[in-house]
Amino acid sequence: MKPILIIANLPSPNTQRLFDAVTQGVNFSGMDALSLTPAAAHAEHVLQASAIIIGTTENFGYMSGAIKDFFERIYYPCLEQTQGLPMALYIKAGLDGTGAKNSVERITSGLRWRLVQEPLILKGEFRQSFVDECTELGTGIGEGVKLGIF
Repeated sequence: MKPILIIANLPSPNTQRLFDAVTQGVNFSGMDALSLTPAAAHAEHVLQASAIIIGTTENFGYMSGAIKDFFERIYYPCLEQTQGLPMALYIKAGLDGTGAKNSVERITSGLRWRLVQEPLILKGEFRQSFVDECTELGTGIGEGVKLGIF
């Protein structure tokens, strides 16, 4: 089975912890995870994925610039070939995460990717519970793909 692609910007040790937790959750489900930074990810990675999980920080009420750059590079090469791709989103938000959520959803709806669960918005000061929620996110997406639900 194709791996689940996890793309996230990692500007801090805490965002690295979230990324690692999502990866661990996918692996715990028995699925393979391909975990990359936005700069390392290319359209071929998306084309070879069974699902994608995007992680972003909320920057100035928007997705991170690194995630935006990723979308700009893969948009047209993936547009016609990845319609219906199951996806999930998590956001480390300093405020409410709404702007980051809306900006990612605009692009992914244009790609016609299928959001398979409500975005996970991790608001405020970093807490250990964020790590646990990201592990659950990865596990849930992995199980959904493995069982053919997504």
